[in-house]
Amino acid sequence: MQLKGRTDPGPGQESVWDYPRPPRLEQARRHVRVEHQGLVVADTRNAWRVLETSHPPVYYIPPDDVDLSLMHPAGRRTFCEWKGYAVYHDLAVGKSLVEAAAWSCPDPTTAFVPIRDHLAFYASRVDLCSVDGDVATAQRGDFYGGWITSDIVGPFKGGPGSSFW
Repeated sequence: MQLKGRTDPGPGQESVWDYPRPPRLEQARRHVRVEHQGLVVADTRNAWRVLETSHPPVYYIPPDDVDLSLMHPAGRRTFCEWKGYAVYHDLAVGKSLVEAAAWSCPDPTTAFVPIRDHLAFYASRVDLCSVDGDVATAQRGDFYGGWITSDIVGPFKGGPGSSFW
């Protein structure tokens, strides 16, 4: 797809405009880490990533690689046409409570069964998310949870005026 304003990827980069729709699930054998209030919340080399046109990758971390003692049910639920229902998790670190800091899919569609119960974190709601040490910035907008790193180029859906791209 050719988009006005599209950034062409350089060496070692990916364009979100080359990602498919419907989204693709792939293993990410990279070092994925989430930190908040000085604690490591999640740390893995066994994440999965979901790639969808116009969106930076969303990383799903296996529950064994998340400090689940910090996670609590948020009582919120949403539906994705591709992955099925998602449930949300609050993050409690000391006196800090981050509402809906992460989500998971307890009963995903057939194509996304490998991410059952894996947690995806909003980079905007925790202190640090990184991929191979590259600090991620959050995808704009509260609806999406993609992580933007230096190896991903856009433009990215999520900001004002991007709803109907």
